[in-house]
Amino acid sequence: MNMNSIRNFVIFAHIDHGKSTLADRFLELTKTIPEAKMRSQFLDMMELEREKGITIKMQPVRMEFGNYILNLIDTPGHVDFTYEVSRSLAAVEGGILLVDATKGIQAQTLANLELAKEQNLVIIPAVNKIDSSHARTKETKRDIAKILDVPEKDIFEISAKLGTNVEELLKAVIEKIPEPKINVEKPLKALVFDSKYDSYKGVITYVRIFDGKISSAEKIYLIQAGIETQIKEVGYFSPELKSCKELESGQMGYLATGIKDPAMVRVGETIASADEKEIEPLAGYKTPKPMVFASIYPKNPDDFEALKDALNKLKLSDASLAFERERKELLGRGFRCGFLGSLHAEIISERIKREFGLDLIISTPSVVYKVIDKKDKEKFIFSAGDWLDPSQIKEIQEPWVKLEVITPNNYLGAVLEILQNSGAKHVNTKYLSPERLFLTYEAPLRKIIVGFFDQLKGVTQGFASMNYEVLENRSADLVKLDVLIAGRKEEAFSKIVEKEEAYKEGKRIVSKLKDILPPQLFTVAVQAVISGKIIARETIRAKRRDVTAPLYGGDVTRKKKLLERQKKGKKKLKEKGIVNIPSKVFLEMFKG
Repeated sequence: MNMNSIRNFVIFAHIDHGKSTLADRFLELTKTIPEAKMRSQFLDMMELEREKGITIKMQPVRMEFGNYILNLIDTPGHVDFTYEVSRSLAAVEGGILLVDATKGIQAQTLANLELAKEQNLVIIPAVNKIDSSHARTKETKRDIAKILDVPEKDIFEISAKLGTNVEELLKAVIEKIPEPKINVEKPLKALVFDSKYDSYKGVITYVRIFDGKISSAEKIYLIQAGIETQIKEVGYFSPELKSCKELESGQMGYLATGIKDPAMVRVGETIASADEKEIEPLAGYKTPKPMVFASIYPKNPDDFEALKDALNKLKLSDASLAFERERKELLGRGFRCGFLGSLHAEIISERIKREFGLDLIISTPSVVYKVIDKKDKEKFIFSAGDWLDPSQIKEIQEPWVKLEVITPNNYLGAVLEILQNSGAKHVNTKYLSPERLFLTYEAPLRKIIVGFFDQLKGVTQGFASMNYEVLENRSADLVKLDVLIAGRKEEAFSKIVEKEEAYKEGKRIVSKLKDILPPQLFTVAVQAVISGKIIARETIRAKRRDVTAPLYGGDVTRKKKLLERQKKGKKKLKEKGIVNIPSKVFLEMFKG
């Protein structure tokens, strides 16, 4: 195959700017998908992606256009899935930067653009949704031209929905993005940029071949893992897996490794020929650092091994997921899991439920705190259950982030109020354009991970955006907030909070639990407690059964006797009763 006929590229943008819709038009234009099978958001393979209307997983596809083979990777746009974007960028030579004309440049647009520049990619800018009555095409082009330092005439105006100028954009990909380097004669060197598990073929690695070539039945060597295996199948993405004779330098495709243990293969692995093991491995990827931690337990203790298997298989397709075993007295065996953000955590828990059929109990998400005890020893706190006795604590530190917010001028007041309520400190304000502000703040990470993005979207009608990066740990005045239900501590609801906000947060938690916990046959006290002191309480009234219903007439004392007997029975139940909490309650509390 002539390498000059290959182009490897990505589409990257902020969430909801039309990446998947543009990918649909490319699939139609290149006739990659038969018209009868074509559907909206075709490359969003998961049902969950369709329901939420966002891309969660990168998805590669090979398209043919004229005499060219175009390998496209569609990428996510949410800040929680930035690692997916960074891996995609390392496997290509260029990308389309897509910006919504109705919303303009967003925070994640700038973050993804920086990642692309780090890889020295050729960037083709395009303004989407020019057909919308709210489109600000001219202003958006002006802003992009300023950031990229390119003439406005070089920025494409398209409508992915209607297909306007989409063919011209695809031709620009061929003209402007360079062909991959040809190194077919060199020993095999391939980068694993993603993978998944198949019960028959084992681990299937998604690879970019940089040097050499590989065909089915050949033996390969995974350099970092130190494993040798024989390839069962090679192929490419159509976007379903389609086998072929071989893959060569410059191409993207998959290798069915036959390896049955998902833990043996990791994203960023370099694959070499079994005959040429002593090659220099590729740079791979930086290991993502989890920002949010939550404990995940199977509702049925017998499902522990199934949960372990599910997490191992999910980690194949989501390298940013981290987990390790833990055990808690009330919850049994489970895992402490690390995520890149609260949406990432929500997606993983939902995938476990749908793809593996497991009911879960999930603790309140938390960041990693550092506690220095009276002996000057440091301990990292991953969950409220790890919290030290207050008498042993000398200093508490928490992670802070640099928070970047882009907002239209007319929503500035509401945005500043949210930032102030989050304890954020102002660093800088500058104008991206006469109508749009770029705000830089520093804030505690715990204030940003849950609910902040939704609040920001709410007060700005979806026009503001955010991005953040971790700075360092700073001192904080924090306490552990426990929750008692019917006098029994429920560790899954425990939370680390700022001392000043303890009462407010405790009141919020017990009020919410009162609303979502199913009533029992006895009254249930729901209490928020700090260091043994009750700071907030709600009472769930008992279910009421009319024990006098069967009585018709007669002496009123008969009714009184029945009611008194019922009262005594409820008192005994209250003394002995244990509240069984449905998994949906834990999930509802997890949402914040």
